[in-house]
Amino acid sequence: MEDSTIIPSPSPSTPSPFTSSHSRHVDRLINSNHYTSPSRTIYSDRFIPTRSASNFALFDIHSSPETREDASTAYSALLRTALFGPDAAGGLSPDKRNSLAMAIPSRNIFRYKTETRRSMHSLEPFMSDDTVPGVNYSPVKAPRKVSRSPYKVLDAPALQDDFYLNLVDWSSHNVLAVGLGNCVYLWNACSSKVTKLCDLGIDDCVCSVGWAQRGTHLAVGTSNGKVQIWDASRCKKIRTMEGHRLRVGALSWSSSLLSSGGRDKNIYQRDIRAQEDFVSKLSGHKSEVCGLKWSYDNRELASGGNDNRLFVWNQHSAQPVLKYCEHTAAVKAIAWSPHLHGLLASGGGTADRCIRFWNTTTNSHLSCMDTGSQVCNLVWSKNVNELVSTHGYSQNQIIVWRYPTMSKLATLTGHTYRVLYLAISPDGQTIVTGAGDETLRFWNVFPSPKSQNSDTEIGASSLGRTTIR
Repeated sequence: MEDSTIIPSPSPSTPSPFTSSHSRHVDRLINSNHYTSPSRTIYSDRFIPTRSASNFALFDIHSSPETREDASTAYSALLRTALFGPDAAGGLSPDKRNSLAMAIPSRNIFRYKTETRRSMHSLEPFMSDDTVPGVNYSPVKAPRKVSRSPYKVLDAPALQDDFYLNLVDWSSHNVLAVGLGNCVYLWNACSSKVTKLCDLGIDDCVCSVGWAQRGTHLAVGTSNGKVQIWDASRCKKIRTMEGHRLRVGALSWSSSLLSSGGRDKNIYQRDIRAQEDFVSKLSGHKSEVCGLKWSYDNRELASGGNDNRLFVWNQHSAQPVLKYCEHTAAVKAIAWSPHLHGLLASGGGTADRCIRFWNTTTNSHLSCMDTGSQVCNLVWSKNVNELVSTHGYSQNQIIVWRYPTMSKLATLTGHTYRVLYLAISPDGQTIVTGAGDETLRFWNVFPSPKSQNSDTEIGASSLGRTTIR
């Protein structure tokens, strides 16, 4: 029988020499909050800083439980006030409410840059008209104001009271052309100098004027059906073009191409570089053509007539590519938007009184606004998404509209006759209006591109009344 050594198993009450050291180490880890080593500190894998020695008062930070509780109570009360009104403040004392602005925001002890302090008003989930003490509210910016008075008035003797004529235009060189009887006068907006450009004689009359988009060429439509081209810088006539049998009341330029519309219901396309008087003839209207406007990209020509029709032509069409028949009176007022491609505005006469908006890209009617009076002219601002309309029977007013809401920014009055003529300055800020009361009135209605958000009043004081002759 082999000898064997029996190792007695340890008693539960007697710790084993092998396991005693390991068990003590585990107990220390589990009960580390209650065990303190006499010889060294045991570190864990996370760093939890101790703040017992921090001087928070130096940085105006309150870390006591009582302060945190007060801040939480104050914030809850303020939130209830913002949501449900001042009666739901929940017993917040004025002292605590006034100190809320100091208690709520947390501050870093060290800052790398100065932070912009935000008002509590911007953090509220719902805005309220009731102000809460201790909270700063940002004032609401006032809307832009438009002067209700013209800053300049020019006498324009013999300015005709005829709805179908277009006798005022403003050039890119800041020169205003006006047809008065059988003469054309130029008024320099920089120097206020008046120049007589031409005299058609007693057997003829000026029916329309139109500046080329660039340069100093001015087209003049006459009652005899002729179109004259003048070099305004030299006061010299370049050529005379025929084609129309009756008066020419509408003109519009597209680079070197000039379109003219007349009482004979026709539109002639004229290239002033060509020898021929016209390169094409557009037929479609059943009555006098009284409105013509090329789009800003020179791709589409809009025409309006006394037949209550609005047509859109392209550069190569002999027939209109789009026909709009919704107006119930003559369509003289036509304007293309400089902000959105294909957006066209048109206005109807006395029996219609409406401004309509069209999308020529999708061939759709967008909206209609009943203005209450005859619409004589329309022009868009190139600086902001707004437009101006001038009116005749029965109010003779000028209205500044914000698009697309068509809310009125201003209604300007002063003319005693229909406001039949309208032009805009090259900087896009000033308009000039003309009427059968034989006056031209200058209004500052649009902001400059750099001051679109200005809340100051636009407009200058009256510079007196002078005559354009």
